[in-house]
Amino acid sequence: MKIFITFLTLFSLHSFSAEKVELSKAPIDLTDNQSLQRGAKTFVNYCLNCHSANYMRYSNLIDIGLSADTIKRDLMLNGDKIGDTMSVNMPVKESKKWFGVTPPDLSVVARSRGADWIYSYMRGFYRDPSRAMGWNNTVLLNSAMPHILWELQGEQTLNPKTKNLETFTSGKLNTKEYDSLVADLTNYLVYMSEPDQLKRKKMGYYVIGFLLLLLLLTINLKKEYWRDIK
Repeated sequence: MKIFITFLTLFSLHSFSAEKVELSKAPIDLTDNQSLQRGAKTFVNYCLNCHSANYMRYSNLIDIGLSADTIKRDLMLNGDKIGDTMSVNMPVKESKKWFGVTPPDLSVVARSRGADWIYSYMRGFYRDPSRAMGWNNTVLLNSAMPHILWELQGEQTLNPKTKNLETFTSGKLNTKEYDSLVADLTNYLVYMSEPDQLKRKKMGYYVIGFLLLLLLLTINLKKEYWRDIK
């Protein structure tokens, strides 16, 4: 009984939080290698400074159309080997002291949070002087993470009456360009959470086709076996 009540309580809290935040639809296309390559570059240049991806190897990027030489030249910035995982050199104790919490590993964040959550989160930062880092987020209230892409997006403020985000200062990118960059980053994070996803789905079609063929052969075998039996 206690377990059932606990489940209902957690479900109610989850439903309440889900209704409170309206997420934008992330334009995910794992077949778009150009988008995945741009997203990988953004991840390495901006996210990998604090967040690790210890379940993702640089060599997996070959599957999205990058050559080993390109990966080494453009994406491996700290002398790692191409077979190494995307680890971060920032000490855990220092990161906890700076941010109040250790930045999480992002290997499977797309599976735990969802693509729409990531896409909305990276577009939901706004200036908040009451926060230590000076930033807050409409998707994750009181997030410890600063807005690492603020120079690209610019600064936003939250209208206390309408609860809508309003542009405070412009960034290096316009709104369309920034949304496209975040879409590429989200696309890459979805890919990184399961690099073999497309291969798995493709293999699934072959398996289903084989099972259908086997079913057809089994039906014909049954008819042949029972043909002379009345």
